[in-house]
This record gives sequence, C-alpha cells and structure tokens, in this order.
Amino acid sequence: MNKKLKQFLIKSVVVLLAIHLAYFIYGYFKFEGLKNINIYTEFYRFKFYDDVSISHFFVSGLFLLLFLIFLLRNHTKQRYSWLNIFKIGSVLLLISFLTFTFFISYSFGVNAKLKVDLPETNFNKDKVLLNVLNPFLYKYTSYSSEKLFNTENILYPKPYPVLKQVDTIYQDPQNREYSTVEYNYYSIDTLKMLTTVYEKLDAKKDIFFESLQFDASQLMQRIISKKTIKDSTEIIYKGVEVSPQYDQEICLFLENQNLFIPIHDIPIARQKYQNAVARYKLLYKYKQDSLLHSFQKLDTLLKKYNIETQIVAKDLAKDAFHYRDNNQEPLNAIRNTFDRAALTDKFKTLDKLFYTPNYLHSSIRIIFFEVVISVWFILFVLYIIWNFKSKKTV
Repeated sequence: MNKKLKQFLIKSVVVLLAIHLAYFIYGYFKFEGLKNINIYTEFYRFKFYDDVSISHFFVSGLFLLLFLIFLLRNHTKQRYSWLNIFKIGSVLLLISFLTFTFFISYSFGVNAKLKVDLPETNFNKDKVLLNVLNPFLYKYTSYSSEKLFNTENILYPKPYPVLKQVDTIYQDPQNREYSTVEYNYYSIDTLKMLTTVYEKLDAKKDIFFESLQFDASQLMQRIISKKTIKDSTEIIYKGVEVSPQYDQEICLFLENQNLFIPIHDIPIARQKYQNAVARYKLLYKYKQDSLLHSFQKLDTLLKKYNIETQIVAKDLAKDAFHYRDNNQEPLNAIRNTFDRAALTDKFKTLDKLFYTPNYLHSSIRIIFFEVVISVWFILFVLYIIWNFKSKKTV
C-alpha cells in the first residue's frame, strides 16, 4: 500500500468522522426534553421519510460516489500483494460501515443530551423519593389488598420483618367439626456461626436442651432455613412472638415494601430495607414537616416529568398522618390523584434509555448489515478489477 493511498484512506475516514460529529451535534440539540418522553420513545430508527433519514441517504450516496471516483482514478495504478489487498479490503469495510451509521451518531447525541438534562445521580434520587413514598401513591382501593399491604411486608423497626403462622385449633380433638383459626407472628432472626462450632453443638443438642429443660424438637421446628456459606453456617429461624396488629408504631403505610422502580445495580433487598427505614422515620421519628417536604418534592418531580397531577402536598401529608393515627379506620380516601400510568411508563422508558439503549433497531438490523456488506463488496470488487488491469507490481 503506497503512501498516497494511505493518505487518501485516512482522509476519507476523517471526513466520515466529521460527518458523524455533525450528526451527533444535531441529535444533541434536537432532543425534545424530558417532558416529551413517553412509552413510545426510543433511540432513532431509520424511517426513510424524516430529515435525518433523507439527509443520511443523500450524504452517504454523495460521499460514496466521490470516494469511488477518486479511488479508482488516482489509486489503482499499482498491483498489490494479497496481504495488502486484504488490508485495503478491511479499510473499505470500515468506510462502508461508517458511511451508513450517521443515524447511530445522531442517537448518541440524543442520549448525551438526555443525560445532561437528567444526570444518573438525579435520576436515582428521583427513584429513591418515589420508592420511599410508594405506599402513599396507590389508589385508595388498593389499600384493602392483602397481597400489597400486610404485616409480613414490614421491614423496620426491629423485630420486623415477621413471619405469619396460621394454626387451626380444634375445640374437641375427637370431633373436628368445630375449630378456630389462630394467627401468630414471629420475628425472623438470623444466626451465623462457624460450621465446626455448629456441628459440635448439633451433636450434643439433646444433652444441652435437657439441661435447660427445653423441648429440643419444638426448638428445631423454629428453623426456617439453614445453609452453609464457605466455612460458616447461617440459620434463619422464628424468634420472638410479636403482635404487629397492636403495635402503635406500625400503620398501614409500613405494610408495603414494593419498589416503584428499582435503582440500577443495587441489591433489591437493600433498597427495600433502606426505604422502609426512611419511611418509618418520616412517619414516627421526624417532625411532620419532613413528610410534608417530601410530598412537596414529589409534586415538583411530577411536574418535572410532565405528569398530570392534582396532589396538594399539605392535604396529602394531613391524610397520611390521619390514617397513621387511626390505623383501624378503613382508608376510604386519600388525596393522591395523579396520572399513575404515565409516571410508570415514563420511568420504564427512561430506565430503558439509560441502561438498555437500542441504537440499531431490530426492524432494520438485517437490512442495515446487508447494505453495509453489499456496498463493501461492490467497492472491493471494483478496486480489485481496476488494480489487476495494471502490470505494475509492488
């Protein structure tokens, strides 16, 4: 490969990179903002009829035409070895790929502007706020759902979480026609010890329990699970009996541990626990202004994402404390009206744009690679034909 051909190919790549930069900048400034993102938003799809597609078609066609003319007129006067032809073919494949990927650079520009308008740190802060306040954001009919709201969802304070045990008590063991159902709750506790220590205790458990006048079989029944982790044994067991339904510091809003939308790359269990702690403090440890301030931030968040809302922070905080202090009262109304579906769709879409960006849509993927390979093949074959007409050998 002679020096002039190298320079020509390098200049061609530089021109293509400059065009890519232009499309990146265009995408950056064409981004329409967070308020216009909806469930149908995705990174650019080649549509054949808009400004990006039409300009892409003409720019790519003009570049390839000029590139082929200059290549065949000025750089086909020598016959190269097969190794050099392979190198030239590789560069032509790169040029073919760069020529048809301007729309991808446009998408990179859109993504860059999205992350300027909404840095990941701020996005995660918004998620934390929604996850902490999530139990306050359901429709009032959802609060009667035993699946969503139940005492086994309480994560904080200790001795929570708990496990519900349902026992059927028969008035007459001989006649099982009459019975009552008894619900008991036990704290879920964890015990960790070296496996060697556990094995020694396990071998002598009968003697140990007898000395304490305990029933070993009943205590063993309290074990929920047991697993070995490296050289340690972890035992999860039912601990003390508790009565969450009579606990004055447990209200309905603590009986839900669902996340509105999880934060990326942080364990779900950790997020749920941290949210539960924050929610408990807002309801029982901090001054009422703290929860009011959180609802004011929620109102700002909804407006930021262009979500239709009728939330009045002062009223919602008042409702939250009313139902906290009147836990046995059915929750028939809570003033938290907003477009839940739109908010859910908005955050699912943003999560997809942040963490699973699709710069080359599946609907055009096969066509795209067919075009790239076809154009490369045509360029390469024409170049080889023109080169083999020459009698000069390098």
